[in-house]
Amino acid sequence: MTALLRVENVTKRFGGLVAVDHVSFELHEGEILGLIGPNGAGKTTLFNCINGIYRPEEGRIYFRGQDITGWKPYYVARLGMARTHQIVRPLAELTVRENVMVGAAFGSKQYDLRTAAHIADEVMEFLGLAERAEMLAGSLNVAQKKRLELARALAAEPKLLLLDEVLAGLNPAEIAQMVEIVKAIREERGITILMIEHVMHAIMNVSDRIIVLDFGKLIAEGTPEEVSNNPKVIEAYLGDPELALKLTRKSNA
Repeated sequence: MTALLRVENVTKRFGGLVAVDHVSFELHEGEILGLIGPNGAGKTTLFNCINGIYRPEEGRIYFRGQDITGWKPYYVARLGMARTHQIVRPLAELTVRENVMVGAAFGSKQYDLRTAAHIADEVMEFLGLAERAEMLAGSLNVAQKKRLELARALAAEPKLLLLDEVLAGLNPAEIAQMVEIVKAIREERGITILMIEHVMHAIMNVSDRIIVLDFGKLIAEGTPEEVSNNPKVIEAYLGDPELALKLTRKSNA
């Protein structure tokens, strides 16, 4: 099976700091791949290399069969990649509809404004934002802004969606709703998803596979069950190899 996204030995440095250290993985069409790791593990930096914000010093990135290493984000977007950001920054003085239209107008198809408005309406309906279409984006609460960020990305009609902590700041009920939305994006829209998340029960529930970064290195890859029982992963989060081994033995008992 040909990978939709292939990352090969990608390395990104900031001075003497190696933020991403020779990371390789593949993501196949239709998958939801979770990306986890402690704070500062290099997860968002890896996202930024994939969608063109940073150019890696080493390694290559292939998307839809093309080498996109070092491409500018707007070229990557036109090829069919969209993303959300950990810190949402809507265009506060524009309406919710106008914000979503931006995604359609500057996404993979670069639609005209009339078509962009139609796509925005459909996406807002899908995400439960239709009744807030004429509100200023800056007036939304955190959960609504998260949905708006997601709506703008979906309006770009991507083949691959990168989600950077889309559950952060949400309460348990909002997390459950967003998890169902993520599943629906894959099931109903056929969009492949790579998502960073710290809410462990949610990422384990929604992902087909998980990859784990620690200090910029990929330390584990597998099914949610395999990863959650991996001593290296437990150690990365708890910092105690003996405790990691005990927890692993206990979970397998």
